[in-house]
Amino acid sequence: MENIDQRYLVQQNKLADKENKAPVFAKVMRSKEGKFEGVSFIRNKEKATVMTVADAQEVIDWAAKKKGSAHEYVTKIICVGQ
Repeated sequence: MENIDQRYLVQQNKLADKENKAPVFAKVMRSKEGKFEGVSFIRNKEKATVMTVADAQEVIDWAAKKKGSAHEYVTKIICVGQ
């Protein structure tokens, strides 16, 4: 059985409030079949979705396309321990 490398989170910071605001983290929404449906950004790091690099890139791409205010945020992939 293959060991899938799932140890990444997607973190988002607002550009204007970089120093004052805590970052938010991606919680992925999936259908019952496991199909990607979207993302919610939440403050609680422990409840954020831990994912592979490919899944994290899908989240970043989705956020850039679907969020009208995406240009106001820095979205990046981080390791769980960071």
